[in-house]
This record gives sequence, structure tokens and C-alpha cells, in this order.
Amino acid sequence: MEAKKSNYNQNHHAIFLPLPLQGHINPSINLSLKLASSKNFTVTFLTYDYLHHQITQAQPLKDSDDIFSRVREGPNRLDIRYRSISDGLPLDFDRNGTKLEEALGWYVDGKLIDFVMKGVEEIILNSNPKVDVLIIDSFYPWGSKIATKFGLRFVSFWTEPALVFNLYYHINLLKEHGHFDCPDTRKDPIDYIPGVKSLDPRDLTSYLQETNTSTNIHKILSQAFQDVKSAEFVLCNTIQELELDTILALQALIPFYAIGPTFRVCSPKNDISTNLLAESDCSEWLNAKPNASVLYVSFGSLAKLSKDDVMEIAYGLMESNIYFIWVLRPNIVLNDDGVLLPDGFKEGISDRGIVVPWTNQNAVLSHPAIGGFLTHCGWNSILESIWYGIPMLCFPVFTDQFTNRKLVVDNWKVGTNLCEEKQLRRKDIDIQIKSFMNQENVDEMKKNIKVVRYLLETALEDDGSSTKNLDIFVEQLNIHP
Repeated sequence: MEAKKSNYNQNHHAIFLPLPLQGHINPSINLSLKLASSKNFTVTFLTYDYLHHQITQAQPLKDSDDIFSRVREGPNRLDIRYRSISDGLPLDFDRNGTKLEEALGWYVDGKLIDFVMKGVEEIILNSNPKVDVLIIDSFYPWGSKIATKFGLRFVSFWTEPALVFNLYYHINLLKEHGHFDCPDTRKDPIDYIPGVKSLDPRDLTSYLQETNTSTNIHKILSQAFQDVKSAEFVLCNTIQELELDTILALQALIPFYAIGPTFRVCSPKNDISTNLLAESDCSEWLNAKPNASVLYVSFGSLAKLSKDDVMEIAYGLMESNIYFIWVLRPNIVLNDDGVLLPDGFKEGISDRGIVVPWTNQNAVLSHPAIGGFLTHCGWNSILESIWYGIPMLCFPVFTDQFTNRKLVVDNWKVGTNLCEEKQLRRKDIDIQIKSFMNQENVDEMKKNIKVVRYLLETALEDDGSSTKNLDIFVEQLNIHP
């Protein structure tokens, strides 16, 4: 599809509601910036009081409680507004930890939507220009309800690869063929999903591999992917050339636009405070290390590991004799006793490694000292790693990460596996890290990364696929008000 020249120059005002997770907030903010800077959008970014509290605690804002104040008051004067609302639960409620299932129940039982509806209504009543678009994360199960009530255009934003969207979208086929939600789940390859040649069941998302489908998360997935079928547009943080068959199959069913990668590629520095944890600056330590010698280790903002896994990774890193930065965030282990690292770990690694609770990932990955990334295969981490030319050692933990791993290791060959469905053992980790950081192995993956990175880069050019797809989306908004 190619964008046509348009005589329309309509201004749109979109309310943007991301899922309240770090991996969804960042691409949503970046898409908001792109719409405001290049597409003449007014955007009201809607979030929750507890998230705003976490952001301001992690990185206190100097002038305002408004995370967009710098870009709004800067030279480009972007019209991005910021609102936070209550989700009906106390600020200190453990939404992602021990009370996760309770929080998901609040989400799926229709209680959260009452607060969102009230927040949307207040924005609409007090906004100039008039709000006409709702851009909402695809995991919300009631986007169409909000859009219909307030007469808004319904745009669904998918922050993960198109392949994962395609699997959820065809969950009925997985059930019909016995690969999901069946007493005796099939283990043979899946070859009936439109746009997917063949998929091993181990490459399904963790939720599609689970046998208990009565949980709140499964209710949300079912409702959300019924709701998304009524979206007027689906915007996806992927690149058309990377997932062409899958995207073409989806476009035969729904208006699906690959508009990624949405991260800001100009600079690894933050001009907007979005992190939910305080950042540690690793630059001074990295500056003293040789080029491509350091392994960056991070398992993202949400995934939980067992204490045994953390211990085995610690021993594997210690015995590998490789330079490393390990992001070991608080509460990565549920109900931990505060003692995650083995006795003598700090002494054992000497100055070879540092452990930090959180850091600026783009700043680390862009540093010349980084030679590899031991990752959970979160989609944002994958795109950023490719952008900075860093090969990946893959250890998926849950949700889309298993499917993402397939793209990285099997399809694009820009990474390798830490383990193959085996329990983590320190000796295996040691061997894998040494092999992964071996120059010959890294060089081969870096050749493949250059190819994939070129696709990301060209997609963002003025005549690139992602730029054109975003143009088509705006064109369609203008032509069919």
C-alpha cells in the first residue's frame, strides 16, 4: 500500500491509554511524540496515579509533575498533554507481585473501566481541540465500549510483534486443532495459522502453553481479542519487511499497520522521565572496558525468576570470567528474603562485573564496550539490541518472550539460546556465555544483525514502509471522519 497525496490537513486530538507496564508505556510515549511532531496531532496521554507516583519517585521532576513538560515547552512545542487518574486501588497495592491475580480481577470484572470512563469524560469535557480519537493498548478488553460511548475513532496499539498478535487473533484455530485449551494438548507443529508456515508449540506465548485457562489473564486475552476485531485501525510496533507474511495475512482481515520501531533513535538520553525505577549510571565503569568485551544482562521490568535461577546465573557469570553488567531489579523474585546473590559473589567478580537495580538500557546498549546481551526477549529489548548491533543470548521467561525468541534465533539468526528447555545450571551458563562472547560466533551474528538493522533503519526513512504506513493511517482518519 502506498500513501496518496492528501488535500486534508485535519488536526486530530487523541487520548492515548497504554497498558500500565514499562514495556508498553515506552513505545506508547514514543508513538505519541511521533504523532505530535510529524502528524500534527494533539495527544492527551492518560495514565494512572500509582504509575505517576512511581515515575516521580524514581526520577523526581524538576519543574512540574508533567512528564511531557520539556517537549511541550521545547523548541518544537509539541501539544502533548498528561493526565493521571485513579484505578480504584491504593497507591501501594502490589499490582505486579503477590496480588497480581487480584489486580487482574479488578481489570477484567469491569471495575477499572468505570474509572477510565470517568477520566476520559473529564478530558473530553475540558479539551480544546475536540477529542476525536482513542488510541488504546490492544490488551484492554473494552476499547470499543469507550470509543462508542464518546463517539471516538477506535485505534488499537499493539506493542509486540505481529506474529504474537496473529496467534492470539486465531486462538479459536488453536483450540479447534487441539493445540490450546484441550485435555490432551497436541505437541506436533502448528501449520494452519494464516501467514505462519510452521510453529513449534514451545514457541507459543506462555499463556497459550498453559493448561489452566480459567485465570483472569486468559479471560482478558479472550475479551481483548474479541474487542480488537471491532477496531478501526491496529497500529503495530513492528517492521513490515521483518514479518511480511504474517502482516499480509492480518491485513486481509483487519486494517493492520506496521509502524515500528517506535523508540527514539536520535539519542539514548532521556528527555522524558518514564522509568518506574531509579537509573544507575554505568558509563564510567563501561568507559574503562575494551570494546565489545562486556555482556549486558537484563530480564526486563516485569518477568519473575526463581531464586534458584538467580543463583545459577550469578555463579555462571562469576565462573565465566567475562565482563558484565547485570540489572537485578528489586522484586525480581517473589517473596525473596533480600539475599539473592551467593556468598562471596562480589569478591568473586572483583572489578569484572557490576550489579545495578536498573539503568538506561539504550545508553548501555549504545556503548562500544557492550559485546552481547543476555535477555529475556522482551520486544523492546530485541528492537533496541538490533538497532545498536548487539547479538542476543536468549532466556525467555514468560508471555510473548518465547515467540520473540523464535524470531531472534530461528528466523533472523541474530541471537542464540542460553538453554534448550532445561533447568538452568551454572556450568552450562558458564559454557554458553564463553561460547556466545567468542569473537567468531559474535561476528557471524553481527553480520545478520546488520541486515535486520538496515530494515529497521530504512523503514523509518521518509519513503520507508513504517513512515508510509503511518501516513496511510492518518490519511484514512482524514478521508473517513
